[in-house]
Amino acid sequence: MLTKHTHRSLTWVDLESPTREEIREIVESYRIHPLLAHDLTAPTFKPRVDLYDNCIYLILHFPQLRGEHGVSGDGEEVDFIIGKDFLITARHGTLTPLHHFSKVFEVTSILDKGDIGEHAGFLFFHMITRLYEALMEDLESIKRDIAAIEREVFAGREREMVIALSHASRKLLDFKRATSLHKEVFRSFETAGGTFFGSDFRYHLRAITGEYYKIADAIENNLEAVQELRETNNSLLSTRENEQIRILTTVAFITLPLSMLASLFQIDATARPLIGQYENDFWIFIGIMIVLGAGLFAVFKYKKWL
Repeated sequence: MLTKHTHRSLTWVDLESPTREEIREIVESYRIHPLLAHDLTAPTFKPRVDLYDNCIYLILHFPQLRGEHGVSGDGEEVDFIIGKDFLITARHGTLTPLHHFSKVFEVTSILDKGDIGEHAGFLFFHMITRLYEALMEDLESIKRDIAAIEREVFAGREREMVIALSHASRKLLDFKRATSLHKEVFRSFETAGGTFFGSDFRYHLRAITGEYYKIADAIENNLEAVQELRETNNSLLSTRENEQIRILTTVAFITLPLSMLASLFQIDATARPLIGQYENDFWIFIGIMIVLGAGLFAVFKYKKWL
């Protein structure tokens, strides 16, 4: 699907799952290098930057949250072709921030308000800023999930939070994997953009790189929080399990002498104390076991083993 947006002298062409005819039309209309036609039709798994005579070609991948199942693989690929007065985006899936950006762009065009900039480099700057803002909103959502997990951990639900922590960690690792190559891409883009658009645009090029570092720092901070929370959760789990093992061991130690005593009185010997010598021999025997068990319990309680 081909959608075209215009604002004054700038044109943005958005291609979503483009057909070969649509790509051919764009290549001919904007004199795009023929080598780019193939790249627009097939997914590219490695981000890169190429400088041509009349445009700059970028490939970036942007992660998208998919509930508890992390993000969409290695992220949604977006191909950017940036000319002097045009910007072309090509993608094979739906990217919500781009859809929102198109609405803002349409309003700006209709009202003829807002100074986007004198060339398409500024249009790319506003677009990439919006994409990174959307990533930051997703990371803030994950941060709120981590805070909720923390409350549950200290509320005594450590065992249930093991899975929740794993989901949060997976989302952050998916974000990191999808954006890890942006750094090198924007370093190359600073060089190519400075050559293509001139030195006046270098501030915006550095600002784009700065937006990436905000995302990278947010990912690392959340990963550190998840790691520390996982260690705390594991410590609490170990403490609870050790407490349960200690109680079970103590109970077993109390019942051991009682079991031995009962076993001794079961020996079919000629002379057995109490057994058969008193009318209430059974209850006397039970009383001895109760007194012995209570005594052992009192000793363990005094030693603070219980």
